[in-house]
Amino acid sequence: MSRHLVVVLAFDGVQLLDVAGPVDVLTSANEQGADYQVLIASADGTTVTTSAGVRIAADTTFDDVPRKIGTIIVPGRPDWQRAVADRPLVEAVRDLAKRSQRVASVCAGAFPLAESGLLDGRRAATHWQLADDLARRYPGVTVEPDPLFVRDGKIITSAGVTAGIDLTVALVEDDHGADVARAVARQLVVFMARPGGQSQFSARLGPRNPRSGVVRQVMDAIVADPAGPHRLPELAARVGMSGRHLARLFSAEIGRTPAEFVDTVRVEAARALLEGGTDSVDLIARRVGLGSAETLRRLFLRTLSVTPTAYRARFRTSQR
Repeated sequence: MSRHLVVVLAFDGVQLLDVAGPVDVLTSANEQGADYQVLIASADGTTVTTSAGVRIAADTTFDDVPRKIGTIIVPGRPDWQRAVADRPLVEAVRDLAKRSQRVASVCAGAFPLAESGLLDGRRAATHWQLADDLARRYPGVTVEPDPLFVRDGKIITSAGVTAGIDLTVALVEDDHGADVARAVARQLVVFMARPGGQSQFSARLGPRNPRSGVVRQVMDAIVADPAGPHRLPELAARVGMSGRHLARLFSAEIGRTPAEFVDTVRVEAARALLEGGTDSVDLIARRVGLGSAETLRRLFLRTLSVTPTAYRARFRTSQR
């Protein structure tokens, strides 16, 4: 088995776990029989200071990385704007990618990848908080906000922060099979394949700033009473317009139908009750207007890719 060179790019302001997580996975894989050589490269080969204030020593410069590369890993920094303005970093990403068997990014590392042009016409993931920013700045990239990581050809992009661990475990499985990857996951006490996607971690609802006062009035009414009678004819009658016109306004203003917004509000209400209370799933379903535990389960699986019971187990208080 030939040694696989992994080059992790480092730069001031980089997210510490974006670097440390993948490196720990590869180190663990080596203990299970893999043969990864990991090099940390910075622009000038000097130590970098992470966003957490921890310093990381570099092994080499961007220019001195060996010609033949197995994988490059591009971590991110919380203020991605500074990363895309870092021309030596973006140029290094573009150059090293040409010499690599595969390219991976962690979290906001998708931004320098996109800035280099490597994501044009491709699907990509990034942190759920940054998905809209990535899509707006790089319209040629198809941003998928939910998956923990996305493969498109030789490029693999991951979601936020710890998803870099999920991604690297998957790379180990690609290289050495499920048994080695499973041993790594067990040693690091992480999932071999984490259930669900980023949606289960995302913030509530997001901003609600429609220009139309009518749409805002309907949205506010739904949020105020998630369990209320919110079928389209009832919502339309409330504001004195046809259901078809209200549906068109919703689609134009917030990019979803009234029914989809009602489902979103009910899911968020259920999430809060699951996290903060002890009511049964069936009672919670009725309290948020979904009628039955099975209806709530189907909606959770469709929108969050986890069941209400699994969601509660992950996100209720850690105090026992």
